[in-house]
Amino acid sequence: MQLNFGGREIAIKLVYYGPALSGKTTNLRSLHQLTSDEARGRLMTLETKDDRTLFFDMLPLTFRSENASNGQGMTLRIKIFTVPGQVLHASTRRLVLQGADGIAFIADSQVGETEHNAASFLDLRRNLAELSLSLKQMPVVIQFNKRDLPRIRSDEEIAALAGRGREPVFKASAVNGQGVLETFFGLMHLTWSKLDGEHQLGKMLGIASGELLPMAARQLGIATDVSKLLSSCVGGKLNRTAAVPT
Repeated sequence: MQLNFGGREIAIKLVYYGPALSGKTTNLRSLHQLTSDEARGRLMTLETKDDRTLFFDMLPLTFRSENASNGQGMTLRIKIFTVPGQVLHASTRRLVLQGADGIAFIADSQVGETEHNAASFLDLRRNLAELSLSLKQMPVVIQFNKRDLPRIRSDEEIAALAGRGREPVFKASAVNGQGVLETFFGLMHLTWSKLDGEHQLGKMLGIASGELLPMAARQLGIATDVSKLLSSCVGGKLNRTAAVPT
């Protein structure tokens, strides 16, 4: 988290992590399409010839406390990054993770990708350790993407996995926009709860702590009730708890 008191801005960094081709960039593209022009910045991508993100995507979403017109509160800027999934870009992933306030782990639902999911999750754990962090310290949600494809892990398997783990789990088909908002707001809920508890961000923004997500949804042009988005969490209550995609 970064505080700019001169510019009256709070910046939160979210990172979408996961194996190569799991749908991290697709999540950002869908999120960009699902939000209003007024609230979102330009989606920047760096891709190789085989359509894999080489470094990162950045999608800044900006919203202001609704009493800011009276000179109160600050602007909240959400910067969303993805990491390259290929094994050879380990150092880049660690670099992008620096300063992250929350992480969405994007797993591939296809049965044949199970080992890649597990390897990437272990890579996340190692990179956090290199930054003197741990999964228990970091708000993390897991998304099982590509639910529209054949030969995927069943709903029952994912529910069982979520039940024995700690991170909230969401199901998605990011290419169709399904589960994208749910994952984003699930991560925002965890991240905001942690940062607000530590830094009283609600007071800085001039809003009650529970108003942030509904306010963000309105300003992002999202009509769906936030509580409905959060209720799609397979893992149950959205608290800081974990499921390892093995």
